[in-house]
Amino acid sequence: MNTAIIYRLLGMVLIALSAAFTMCILAGTLNGETLSDISIQAFMVSIVVCMVSAGILLRLGINGSKKLFRREALCVIGLSWILASTVGALPYLLIVEDCTAADALFESTSGLTTTGATAFPNFHEFPKSLLFWRSLSQWFGGMGVVVFFVAILSSLGAGAKILFSNESSGTSSDFDHGRIQSGALYLMLYYLGLSVACLLAYKFGGMTWFQATNHMMTTVSTGGFSTEPMSIEQFQSPLLEWICILFMILGGTTFVFAINLLRMRKNKSKESDEIIYFLAILIVSSLLLTLYLVELHGKLPDHDSFRTAVFQAVSIMTTTGYSSTNFDTWLPAAKIILLILMLIGGCSGSTSGGIKVVRVMIAMRTVFHSVILAFRPNLTKPIRINGRVLSESNIHSVVTFVTLNIIIGVVSMFYVSSIEPSITPMETFSCVQATLFNIGPGFDSFGPTKNFGFLHSLTKVYLSLLMILGRLELYAVLVLFYPKIWKQYS
Repeated sequence: MNTAIIYRLLGMVLIALSAAFTMCILAGTLNGETLSDISIQAFMVSIVVCMVSAGILLRLGINGSKKLFRREALCVIGLSWILASTVGALPYLLIVEDCTAADALFESTSGLTTTGATAFPNFHEFPKSLLFWRSLSQWFGGMGVVVFFVAILSSLGAGAKILFSNESSGTSSDFDHGRIQSGALYLMLYYLGLSVACLLAYKFGGMTWFQATNHMMTTVSTGGFSTEPMSIEQFQSPLLEWICILFMILGGTTFVFAINLLRMRKNKSKESDEIIYFLAILIVSSLLLTLYLVELHGKLPDHDSFRTAVFQAVSIMTTTGYSSTNFDTWLPAAKIILLILMLIGGCSGSTSGGIKVVRVMIAMRTVFHSVILAFRPNLTKPIRINGRVLSESNIHSVVTFVTLNIIIGVVSMFYVSSIEPSITPMETFSCVQATLFNIGPGFDSFGPTKNFGFLHSLTKVYLSLLMILGRLELYAVLVLFYPKIWKQYS
């Protein structure tokens, strides 16, 4: 194995983290913090740790080959997220009083994986620099740490394609304009443009610059961290909620589709089966939730009930996790709809989590196709998505992915319930799904007004691993725990 390139890329991840910590110091000083404050000192210590560690890693990788192939690429992907989550926990550990290592790791991982679950009930009391790090970690995690380097490195060989398809909001096959670096660059530019538009919309919608900046980073990344104790509900502003709804939808929509639409590539922008299903599911679920809210409150539907229904449907399906109300008090039928939206998630090639709409489409069409074949075994009608015929390998990979998620979910529920005997089966299911699918809030003890802080440290560490598994869609992390692969395959 070419360990030198692994060391070099991990070192670059640490350099990126040190740059992020520097931005947090700047944000803190602009909001009244000084060098004598423990928060600023903690970020300085974190920068030193990052730079020293990066120097060691870069030194270890100075003489190796620059070629990165599949085995090394998968190793870098998994290790970079574990490393970033671990180092990202330092500010929490150094700043927050009585913070345990498990709490810090959970919060850091939740940020970088854009999950949005928190272990701290009083996070809104954090220093401004630490609040900024919570949001910034989600913004960086939205596109993936490694894709930023794929966009600027020119000699990764075959590994560039693997890094890009596993770390970005798209796959290499979505671009036909040449180099992978160009594809990653288009995604970055779109992500930056979306961020600027969201920032200005929030600011002119009534937020302060600090609030707008933080909420912009956690909206376009569909992360859901807020600076306010009651999330978006704190602002009591219908305008801000509609702005949030718009940008959550854009964050949950396939980035490559949006880029092709902006570039006026009509032949590519027509490939929108997933987008149509995504919007259709949101519309139907929003209407149903509106009806359930009418039944719950016993009054005719109005703008408030419709907006609340749309907001929560979009927030949950895009796995952002913002709340404009305590949906844990809703009728059971409404909570079931939200649970279904949690499992489906957003579009492929977006910052959202979940199984993804396109996989649900393929799985459902495969089921219907199998039913038809039971009656007409000689039928040769293929399964199509966006007008393209799906190969057997495509269908097999989707079925495998869904099955693997079910297995991991069941095993995780058994583990969590054995460590946490006091929580109910529904709460166990809720916390596992909320972390594995990078959603954030769940139900009951893990509802939108609650937190994960009461859990055992072993549970928090395990849920942190689930968050990374969900962010990387399983395989890049699972291979790290399968030694046979490293011995037999290159």
